[in-house]
Amino acid sequence: MERLSQLATQLTSGSTATAPHPLDPLSPSEIKAVSDIVKSKYAGRTINFNTVTLREPVKKVYYNWKEHNGPLPPRLAYFVVVEDGVSAIQEGVVDIGSGVLVELRQTEGVQPILTPDDLQKTEDIVRSDPEVIRQCGISGIPPSEMANVYCDAWTIGYDERWGASRRLQQALMYWRSDEDDSHYSHPLDFCPIVDMNAKKVIFIDIPTRRRKVSKHKHSSFHPKHISEKFGTKENPSGFREDNTPINITQPNGVSFNLQGNVMTWSNMQFHIGFNYREGIVLSDMSYNDHGKIRPMFHRISLSEMIVPYGSPDFPHQRKHALDIGEYGAGNCTNPLTLGCDCKGVIHYMDAHFPNKDGEPTTVKNAICIHEEDDGLLFKHSDFRDDFQTTVVTRGKKLIISQIFTAANYEYCLYWIFRQDGTIKLEVRLTGILNTYICAEDEETGPWGTQVYPQVNAHNHQHLFSLRIHPRIDGDNNSAATSDAKPSPYPFGSKENMYGNAFYAHKTTFKTVKDSLTDSDASTSRTWDMFNPNSINAYSGKPASYKLVSTFCSPVLAQEGSLVRKRAPWACHTTEVVPYVDEDHGYGRLYPSGDHVAQWSGDGARGMRKWIGDGSDNVENTDIVFFHTFGITHFPAPEDFPVMPTEIFDLMLRPRHFFTENPVLDVKPSYAKTTKEVKAGAVGHDTCSLNIDKTSRLAFNTTASEAASSCCSKK
Repeated sequence: MERLSQLATQLTSGSTATAPHPLDPLSPSEIKAVSDIVKSKYAGRTINFNTVTLREPVKKVYYNWKEHNGPLPPRLAYFVVVEDGVSAIQEGVVDIGSGVLVELRQTEGVQPILTPDDLQKTEDIVRSDPEVIRQCGISGIPPSEMANVYCDAWTIGYDERWGASRRLQQALMYWRSDEDDSHYSHPLDFCPIVDMNAKKVIFIDIPTRRRKVSKHKHSSFHPKHISEKFGTKENPSGFREDNTPINITQPNGVSFNLQGNVMTWSNMQFHIGFNYREGIVLSDMSYNDHGKIRPMFHRISLSEMIVPYGSPDFPHQRKHALDIGEYGAGNCTNPLTLGCDCKGVIHYMDAHFPNKDGEPTTVKNAICIHEEDDGLLFKHSDFRDDFQTTVVTRGKKLIISQIFTAANYEYCLYWIFRQDGTIKLEVRLTGILNTYICAEDEETGPWGTQVYPQVNAHNHQHLFSLRIHPRIDGDNNSAATSDAKPSPYPFGSKENMYGNAFYAHKTTFKTVKDSLTDSDASTSRTWDMFNPNSINAYSGKPASYKLVSTFCSPVLAQEGSLVRKRAPWACHTTEVVPYVDEDHGYGRLYPSGDHVAQWSGDGARGMRKWIGDGSDNVENTDIVFFHTFGITHFPAPEDFPVMPTEIFDLMLRPRHFFTENPVLDVKPSYAKTTKEVKAGAVGHDTCSLNIDKTSRLAFNTTASEAASSCCSKK
């Protein structure tokens, strides 16, 4: 215990001012301290670390510290380890400040999240297995070429042959002719099952129809391959020659201020967190409304996602990865590159995780923070003097982003803040299609598309669960649908004489059951989160944030399917549940449960447990709002060999939150009043070509001619 006391002293020494913010991710020294404490508990036994992460303080404790001068919340860490020879996972909590293991339990019948180390080891296990080598020979690949055999390690989803009794992955098999080729153009037709604890192949799923590996040339996308495909004598590189660089400059620096992990930007303040599972977490969000600090949201994150594939053929029915719960958007995050993944004046934040031995590792530049031009915030011109009376105000946007790779796909996540209080989430989907071999004479049927010779890409969906914990002007909030509807009064009636009336029909959720709603394009459905106790002085309506989301593909798997059972949250566009501090940590975070890998989907856990009989009250109380959004992807040749980004997004807009346009206090870019126009005065000008020295004309017109043309009276 002396060693543990020393660790606690090292981590808690110094003033409170230097202590970590209660929501800050664990530092490398904290990860090391926690793993040492856990190792001491398991002395003489072999364990592998799976997870060491911050156990966030519960909401009540956090705001007691933040807003009521209460004590600093205890700094807690949650961990998961896998012990050799033990089927149960070991999970618990360490109080870092005291250096004490305060909670430890064995959980049977579940499997922990898969780590990048697990994914990397699978390939070595598969390549050295004798039966895999024999199956490669049947596919036309000799033993001498096993170094060119690759696999994408995938969660097995759920397979009734083993259930959750063993820690399994399925290996989707491929061949490369060269290590620089893309193997997705040469899939193989069998699928090994790997026991990660035993580190061996335990079974191989073999199709009834065998298909030899394709002899077609690999389809690849690196610069040398582009040169081979498109290069000419005049243009050896093969790249477009009209693609000139675009540079972004901020000569006076950035507009944001980051103190530790607390961001202040354009009247908004919030904490930026990051964990192994959700990746970016935005917490304690507020707006400075001319001196009045107004809470907006307690916590926003992507809490789960599922990618169900649409082929009924065995073993493709297993392909429905819950990438956040089974791999982790944080675990799989990319180190970002200055000027490439992000462009402009950039601040990066690192992420820290344990390796299997509990030693801290760092992903450099895991989070990118930068600003971009956001176009017009507002503009109006008066036609009475040929539009010379005008005001135009340009805006900027703050972007907080990460990119994570889930085997073949890249998910680029951009949390975008606009100066009017709008929050957008943009997802850019790229990477490579999951592929499967088809024979030369084989039809892919309705379940997929041949995107390259002998390459079948199956239909699939990308569905996300956005978790929103609203705190709009305080803790007690409500939620509702808002539907555009025609007047209920008939044409020609006193109330609707001309038949043109329509209105926004608002349906407030009183119970959880009420909140189980679906997208409805016919009514332009949106959803409101609002504080019924905070009424706008002008509109008389409650302070709200409106969720506007149109990419709301319904889950297409049928009732009773593994997809619906394992992702019960995906069966509706929204679910609203009361916030509850649950027994083992922060309340109601993960809608497919704490341990997702190899869950059968049976039983009451996650969203199914929270919904219950649907009778819980969600009106004027502390609520958590879940929203399912995403796309349905029918592959095409344009998506191969690497996908151009497919973009889908949503936004949260303030409605009745402010009493007027909240960006009136952003300096205009150009403005002239009618009196200034008549007097020939300059007005306010920060953007014409005579003033803005970073902009210039594309062709030969001079700046003075352009300025004269745009500013003179017609």
